Amino acid sequence: MKACEFNERALIARIAKLLAKPGNGTIVGAGEDDCAVLDIGGEDYLLVTTDMLHRKTDFPHQMSGWQIGWMSVAVNLSDLASKGARPVGVVMAMGIPPDTELEFIEEIVEGMDECAGRFGTQVIGGDTDSHDELTMAGTALGLVKKELLIRRSGAKISDLVCVTGHLGTAGAALFALDKKIPVGQGILKALFEPMPRIDEGIALVGSCSVTSMMDISDGLALSLHDLGKASSVGFKVYEDRLPVLPDVRKLFKGRELLEAVVFTGGDFELLFTVSPDKIDIAREACPLTVIGEVIGGGVFLEKEGGLEELEARGYEHFG
Repeated sequence: MKACEFNERALIARIAKLLAKPGNGTIVGAGEDDCAVLDIGGEDYLLVTTDMLHRKTDFPHQMSGWQIGWMSVAVNLSDLASKGARPVGVVMAMGIPPDTELEFIEEIVEGMDECAGRFGTQVIGGDTDSHDELTMAGTALGLVKKELLIRRSGAKISDLVCVTGHLGTAGAALFALDKKIPVGQGILKALFEPMPRIDEGIALVGSCSVTSMMDISDGLALSLHDLGKASSVGFKVYEDRLPVLPDVRKLFKGRELLEAVVFTGGDFELLFTVSPDKIDIAREACPLTVIGEVIGGGVFLEKEGGLEELEARGYEHFG
């Protein structure tokens, strides 16, 4: 079989199965969660995550070198945010086409540096080589108190489903670029310069109100399915509660708006569940929107016309 015959999650599961071996006690978690969790002794777990981005599939041609650098760090920090971890360093490898202008490479590095600095860390090393296509491979390291570690697997029936920020902004930007529709810089910035929710993640796990959490960079629907699989639960979310910017609602309507908000990736927000009796504590930790509830099984969207089952569709490589 060829890689293209799998979707990304099926391929990851197959690889994880091949790598699964009895551990020595230092690896606490890996596989389908956002980060590997390592016990290095002391009060903290060390979290490790990696992401690889390519010019053709991940960076719209309108992006500047600075924005490419920023995004390359941001995608990794977003995984740490989903665990409530404090970043302690980023390692970046760059595959650079030989005809790339030096000034463009310097812009990329400046964007990397500014993103890392914005969230209290720095680029601590990496590698460069010659490559046919600009390729950015990053690894981020973070620390979280052992008693505060949150996984995807803790959601319980009757918990409330919550998100940070707004949904569909990056998706709307993608659609607008594809259709050559004029769009404001604020919407484009959500796509080109995503803001990983590091502060919000740290505050949420510190509040001890969250039962499960992940980021939704691959899209809300696909993330709900991932969270549901890990926790062996389902979800019902309400269309009229999804937080969408007014400017996005002006750009798209109906099914196209739903595609941007629910199925299209690029929003670096947090998706998490909270016990109903702790929702006020979670609200004190950071701004949030309650969009639904945890149910026994399936993933559904409640619309004006009734329930619609949400397929597991979003941003994926392969498949």
